[in-house]
Amino acid sequence: MLLNDLKHIAKSLSAEMKEKKGVYTLERIVAERKVLLSRKKLTYRAKFRIDEDRKELRFTEMLQESGSGMSTGDSEFGPGFGFRKEIYKVGAGPREGTIEGQSTLFGKQYTYTFDFAQVRSSFQDAAAKDGYGFKYQVTPVGL
Repeated sequence: MLLNDLKHIAKSLSAEMKEKKGVYTLERIVAERKVLLSRKKLTYRAKFRIDEDRKELRFTEMLQESGSGMSTGDSEFGPGFGFRKEIYKVGAGPREGTIEGQSTLFGKQYTYTFDFAQVRSSFQDAAAKDGYGFKYQVTPVGL
């Protein structure tokens, strides 16, 4: 069954999956930094609905950056120094690529890499395997 396959994918990604009114949300924290009274977080979030009548998986995704607390004003990244590089392709369909980040905080270096296109591809492959179509939506309206 498709839903079981998607739950297995979420588990393999160490992502949390929730359901509300037939819409499933997959969420994974890509990077998080907590320092003194400051907190920065980058979250990957995908939403999808399985339409049994049309045998279709409707899917959308986003990266969300959030922060809270006080910073020392050293830079826009809060205390320490950092940069983020995002590689992506924009076309008629979904974005493809990876996001990489690196920051230095009090002499310690933190790095992360996340390939969000791979998540979408895994969902698309699972849908095809179970006989479902895959429809990527830029916005979750009508998901």
